[in-house]
Amino acid sequence: MGILSTGSDFFGLDIGTTAIRVVQMRGGKSKVLVTYGYIDIDPKLSMSDSNADQQKLAQAIKQVISQSGISTPNVAVGLPSQKVFSTIVDVDRLSPGELEKTIRFQADSLIPTPIADSKIDWALLGNSPKESSKVELLLSSVANAFVEQRLDLLESIGLNVVAFEPDSLALTRALLSETYTSATLLLDMGDLATDLVITLNDAPRLIRTIPVGMESIIKSAMQGLSIDDKQARQFVFKFGMSKDKLEGQIYNAISSTVDLLMGEIEKSIKFFNTRYINEKIDRIVVTGGASTLPEFPLSLANKFNIGVEIGNSWRNVSFSANKQNELLAISSKFAVAVGLAERVDS
Repeated sequence: MGILSTGSDFFGLDIGTTAIRVVQMRGGKSKVLVTYGYIDIDPKLSMSDSNADQQKLAQAIKQVISQSGISTPNVAVGLPSQKVFSTIVDVDRLSPGELEKTIRFQADSLIPTPIADSKIDWALLGNSPKESSKVELLLSSVANAFVEQRLDLLESIGLNVVAFEPDSLALTRALLSETYTSATLLLDMGDLATDLVITLNDAPRLIRTIPVGMESIIKSAMQGLSIDDKQARQFVFKFGMSKDKLEGQIYNAISSTVDLLMGEIEKSIKFFNTRYINEKIDRIVVTGGASTLPEFPLSLANKFNIGVEIGNSWRNVSFSANKQNELLAISSKFAVAVGLAERVDS
């Protein structure tokens, strides 16, 4: 969403629920890390429309840019998945001009917000797996009001937005290498929701936001064990899905919530398999809470009989060897910011 001006020097900005993350790189296709940083924020700041909270959010962004030594005002900004609608559509094979008209005409019945109030973007993915006379498009939309509010916020602190991009696309860019063509399921568990992307030939073919995140799991532990938030966090991040720790009490408290998530993942895999009948998902890559919740990756592998890998957000990035441990320790939180910084000029 939005196209970078040629030769633009920019950084990636991920405004998350509980933290703001920034990453700056240099180079074209081959990226070298320049700097990165993050700052924790009160979750209500990222979700509030109030002027006072927006100003606090702006100050927090300003602070992390200053602390991390970002050297450019140009920024590529992530659009949170809860604010973006994405779908795959089949359309007739047409010339670019005709295609644009057709998409505009069809979009009104496909997207949840009125077309006049929305920013729409699409990418041609290739031939439709269903009909030989059609091509497959990834269509995304976001409400104008949200983009304009975010633009005003960032311009108020002197930033120049060169691109808006859905988090799901940034996530895909960071966690996959371009040479990997088989179907892959990416899972990024955030605080409030889990982003699921199934890719094929390095392009998203299914994008979903599942309203189960780490907060739901922690609340389940609080209720199931009658403990406070702090204790629940300690237990969940220490024992997670382990059945043999604390006599399985944590597992028993959170398993019904995790089962909800697993059920939605299963529906997504079935939907993908119905559309792409000749393709098979051959690995799951996890990041965010999905990679740090003990035993969760193993539970995924066992349930779906698919190999699970812990995602490395820095896999396509060059950096000095002495930074390796430091960067890997925060990898699970940086996929979106890294993916935004890895954008190559269109």
